[in-house]
Amino acid sequence: MKIKEMRVQSVITKSNLPVCDYSVNPYVGCEHACKYCYASFMKRFTGHTEKWGEFIDVKFWQPIKNAEKYRGKEFFIGSVTDPYQPSEEKYQRTRAFLEEMQGSGAAISIATKSDLVLRDINLLKTFQSVRVSFSINTLSEDFRADMDKGVSIERRFAAMKKLREAGIRTTCFISPIFPE
Repeated sequence: MKIKEMRVQSVITKSNLPVCDYSVNPYVGCEHACKYCYASFMKRFTGHTEKWGEFIDVKFWQPIKNAEKYRGKEFFIGSVTDPYQPSEEKYQRTRAFLEEMQGSGAAISIATKSDLVLRDINLLKTFQSVRVSFSINTLSEDFRADMDKGVSIERRFAAMKKLREAGIRTTCFISPIFPE
């Protein structure tokens, strides 16, 4: 895995997605290396020659000034990368963003395949509006292991349950759907 740290002006991007006002991607690339990943198109903007899933660019941004200006806006964290992929354990860039946005009044939506999100339960609970979506495309662990390097389906369901028990809204994103 090739890991590169990079400085960026901002991690916040105005979004054209109908589900949010802004997207946040603390990383470029994704260690889950999903064979079906729609975000692999991002590679053409990176200069990487490695295959999708073999590189990570870790973003370090300028501090977010006046986070309150985002009151009432929705942020989608993980539109083209998993914000809780294994590198998050070391770099904690998703956690850094959440800490900077505390008290802002912004709504937070997170898409992940990882139970590492459980590390941030107490932080997530400080937001008035937060949702964590888990991507699941099969119930077959053998098939899942062939398609991606995310945590097991069982661990994803267990994480959803723990988040829900903590009062955090969860959703299951079933996609892509594979024929048997």
